[in-house]
Amino acid sequence: MNILITRQMPESIEAEARSLGDITLRHETTPLTEAEVTKALQSFDVILCTLGDRFTSSAIAAAGPAPRCRLIANFGVGYNHIAADTAKAAGIAVTNTPGAVTEATADIAMTLLLMTARRAAEGERLARSGSWTGWQPTQMLGRQVSGKTISIIGMGRIGKAIAKRAHYGFGMQVRFFNRSPVADPGLPATQLATLTEAMTSDFTVIAVPATPATHHLIGAEALAAMPRHGILINIARGDIIDETALIDALARRTIAGAGLDVYEFEPQIPAALRRLDTVVLLPHLGTSVLEVREEMGRLALQNIADFSAGRPLSTPV
Repeated sequence: MNILITRQMPESIEAEARSLGDITLRHETTPLTEAEVTKALQSFDVILCTLGDRFTSSAIAAAGPAPRCRLIANFGVGYNHIAADTAKAAGIAVTNTPGAVTEATADIAMTLLLMTARRAAEGERLARSGSWTGWQPTQMLGRQVSGKTISIIGMGRIGKAIAKRAHYGFGMQVRFFNRSPVADPGLPATQLATLTEAMTSDFTVIAVPATPATHHLIGAEALAAMPRHGILINIARGDIIDETALIDALARRTIAGAGLDVYEFEPQIPAALRRLDTVVLLPHLGTSVLEVREEMGRLALQNIADFSAGRPLSTPV
């Protein structure tokens, strides 16, 4: 079995992968181009890919009616970069790595929330600048987090983990919007009927998967429902937010701030967004913990082992 790994992985994962077949390691930081995707589908039995490797419908179709590849094992829970339905129609199974990313992603959500509310990134820049003149009673006043309301958009594994941290760690009042009823969120929380109502909390965290239905879910209308002191956090996928509408809301100060780990046209971040001091920007650090990346890798390899042995796949999408 010939396996392509499209990006450098932790050493333990690369070592384990070698036991599964003939491995081709692509030690580059850039995603596969569409032409590379097509060629890989024609050349390998299995492809272990990750965010940015765009397995579009056109790239899959260009590989022919019966491409050699039978499994795309995605390293990550989000798979909006893969045209999964097109792949399945071509006889290619698709898997992802849910569960492995939950706790680390919830941690980064709270990191962004605290950093944005307390102006930590702005303060760090001031401290490094050499121009700080010392403590002052009114210097860099931020916003209280403890006891405030938080809305979570998407109450899945990650949403529930964020809610747990917010409620038990900071005494926050948890509200959430979810496309289906959540019978037991695992803590005191109120499910709201509409997205508009959910956007009225002090803090709003986006935790829904990226699908055609959630593209630009947070646009001008949703942002207009936020209070002026409201802060928006996104740790899901960038195109869930209409970035142009967000920049406009921040520039006009109709919302107080935003904390972003993902971007609509990642890795490009608009200059207008980078200029705003009311935004905390992270380079997609959600799962950037070695043990998490190793767990993600092991789950991807488990799916490859399942495929090789003819077993049901562990985490098909």
